[in-house]
Amino acid sequence: MTPTPDPQEKTTMELGAYSFGDTQRDADGTLRSTSEAITNLFDAIVHADKAGLDYFAVGEHHTFEMPASSPGAMIAAAAGATTQIRLGSGVSVISTDDPVRVFQQFATADAISGGRIEITAGRGSSVESFPLFGYDLRDYDRLYEEKLDLLMRINASERVTWHGTVRPELDDLPVVPRPLNGSLPIWLGTGGSAPSSARAGRLGLPISYGIIGGAPHRFAPLAELYRASAAKAGHTGSAIKVSVAALGLVAPTKSEALERFYPGWRNLNASMAELRGWATPSDDDYYAQAHAPGAYYVGDPDDVAERIVHLHGYMGHMRHFLQMDLGGLSQEHLLESLTLLATEVKPRVERLLAKA
Repeated sequence: MTPTPDPQEKTTMELGAYSFGDTQRDADGTLRSTSEAITNLFDAIVHADKAGLDYFAVGEHHTFEMPASSPGAMIAAAAGATTQIRLGSGVSVISTDDPVRVFQQFATADAISGGRIEITAGRGSSVESFPLFGYDLRDYDRLYEEKLDLLMRINASERVTWHGTVRPELDDLPVVPRPLNGSLPIWLGTGGSAPSSARAGRLGLPISYGIIGGAPHRFAPLAELYRASAAKAGHTGSAIKVSVAALGLVAPTKSEALERFYPGWRNLNASMAELRGWATPSDDDYYAQAHAPGAYYVGDPDDVAERIVHLHGYMGHMRHFLQMDLGGLSQEHLLESLTLLATEVKPRVERLLAKA
């Protein structure tokens, strides 16, 4: 089954990056300071804005390796230091946060930025926030469903009445400040769940797919399910759109990109295997994913552009953004990759889409 994207999406594509923060390592592999990681992330966002990227997202994580635990704070700081780039979360773990505070933080950043702020609400790819904030994993689904509902109600109205089971009720209370344009774009973030795809369509929310393994085009039926669910619920127009978040790195040559991305990939997978009991992937797994049709967009500008456009033929997505800084990638290589994505990959993508 192939998707039937909006005609406008066939000729437009936003490019960007996302990060959970990336703590640098010394030569012996020892982690350096998390404060340095936060400073590096801020500098990367400012650099991406100057380079001409369309979008930068900060994802919520709570580990020493990925310490960007407060997307709202980072987005607000970046809002005042940038002029063009759209900024958002990728994702805000809405299940273990308070939707009122999330909305207020991002609406504050929206005012500072002049209306460039978005929220992507998700369950998160890790569960560290549950014990940190005192939530029970057995309430996983209920927390997400109720808090997403509250976030949407806050976004729709200045005064909110809401009753649920996971936080105190609200009885005609104001939630301020309000976004510059009346409401914030709220995306639903998912790692590839069919129920989440259907939910986003049913609610009329744009959807962001995190694709970190396998063949990306296997997500095409989920995008089709999303659009079909939206149409069935009567949702049409510009809010029904798809974005893709993936791993990747751009370098002047494919061999340089593979060489630069590999150590961080290895470090990340080794730490995740130890933390969560996963099997450590092999080098063959890395190279399989870093070449078409794998999920890692690691290559030179031509390679990365061609693979983004190839996936667009299946997904019809309007935004593609990459996590580049993982496992201790050098700041120098991160900034170069951001520049190449904006100045070399983006015009190639535009030319290829114009020919499609």
